Amino acid sequence: MSVLTLVLAGPLQAWGASARFARRTTESAPTKSGLIGMLAAAHGIQRGDDAALAQLARLRFGVRIDQPGTRLRDYQTAQHQITGKSMPVSERYYLADAVFVAAVEGDDTLIDSVDQALRQPVYAPYLGRRSCPPARPLRLALHRDIGLAQALEAEPWQASAWFRRQRRRDQTVALSVLREALPGEAGADTLRDQPLSYAAEHRQHALRTIVTSTVNVSNPDADTPPARVPDHDPFTALEEEAL
Repeated sequence: MSVLTLVLAGPLQAWGASARFARRTTESAPTKSGLIGMLAAAHGIQRGDDAALAQLARLRFGVRIDQPGTRLRDYQTAQHQITGKSMPVSERYYLADAVFVAAVEGDDTLIDSVDQALRQPVYAPYLGRRSCPPARPLRLALHRDIGLAQALEAEPWQASAWFRRQRRRDQTVALSVLREALPGEAGADTLRDQPLSYAAEHRQHALRTIVTSTVNVSNPDADTPPARVPDHDPFTALEEEAL
């Protein structure tokens, strides 16, 4: 088994797990359906090719929140191109200035295929919506000797420099991790986020289980701690002399 880690950073991101009518929300962290959709696009998989999608959907997925960002609400108006009729106002929610480390785990052949697709994508990747391009190269590292949880803990802190400076007094930082639960693992929540089909006429998602934990990573911009002053008690010498 191998693990491929990615950094998801951009001015805007949007990771919706549910959408009703003209209201498009976003989760606080990338979803599996959103990331698998990006990987499918990189492979050139068409929306109706459910068999090819099933191969990618077998990957175990996890994400670390390195910089949570700020939730942003926008609204859009439009007119019908032919009739000129005004369309309903659409609410769109985004995450601004967020940074995440995502990881996918699978057999070596599949992970190598994903790695190659990200190096030479058929369709350009985007962070949840086509209006959200990534600000950095996506690929971080390919791990052969550790699992999903260990890879998410091992990657250096990927937050922006200005965000790291706000924590410069902290030698380490605690980051939240959301990963797919192992079979029978306790404390798991569920989210309807397991992609089954992206076909426009019958999009389908199943439930998947998620475990939330915290990892501590080093802060590369931490201030150097002051040198420790040796303990000194001036009365020690007097007590020894008295003895």
